[in-house]
Amino acid sequence: MTMAGRAPLRIGFIGDGGISRSVRETLSIDCGIDFVVTGVLSRPQAAELVPVHSVEDLLATRPDVVVECAGHGAVVDCGVQVLMAGVPLLIVSIGSLADDALLASLRAAAEAGGTRIILAAGAMAGIDALSAARLGGLTRVRYTGRKPPFAWRGTPAEDLIALDALEGPTTFYRGTAREAALAYPKNSNVAATIALAGLGFDATEVELVADPDATGNIHELMFEGADGRFDIAICGAPSKANPKTSALTGHSIARLLCGMTSPLVI
Repeated sequence: MTMAGRAPLRIGFIGDGGISRSVRETLSIDCGIDFVVTGVLSRPQAAELVPVHSVEDLLATRPDVVVECAGHGAVVDCGVQVLMAGVPLLIVSIGSLADDALLASLRAAAEAGGTRIILAAGAMAGIDALSAARLGGLTRVRYTGRKPPFAWRGTPAEDLIALDALEGPTTFYRGTAREAALAYPKNSNVAATIALAGLGFDATEVELVADPDATGNIHELMFEGADGRFDIAICGAPSKANPKTSALTGHSIARLLCGMTSPLVI
């Protein structure tokens, strides 16, 4: 037991990429909570931690919460099983929830398991205000994601514009949050988070921009309704491990985990 009489928070991880490692590092250095990594399910295995080879093995370590950091496929492959076991699941790959069937199955599993799906705000500020404004009544939500050209490599943007030859900001996608999340799964978790907090996937407007002058990952959120109009813009430093992800993402997840044990939650 800890000095405050609490047992350490037992955390299982699905994935051992940049976000997963950032979360663990932040918890170790900055959060001031006692925690134990019970297991890490990943390919290749995380040799320095506690490797497990299946979801069953991970659940056998008795985690208090499982953090998914491994992409859309991991949510599909592991989400229902974790929730049915009664373990809260913190999903990082929020864009996967643009699949209505998957979202419905996860909700049903959480209800059956008596637990919760937890979504981190990730790289975007203002999600709390957006969610609160939804209660008052929203009429419009628009998100613009602006990143350096190299952050869009390996995505359909490569077939739409010449990423290496851009001379200025170039919008290559306009549409809904659902289409953006499904077409750009490694870049549109913010769009999906905004959609779930606000008007939903089909009513949330999204623009994606490749900008050679961008020095970081720029997220712009506008929403309006009964509570007024709000314009929020942030320029987040890209993750050192993965430029498609903002460094703030890992810290956002760590904040949520800290809140699970802290006597004061903000």
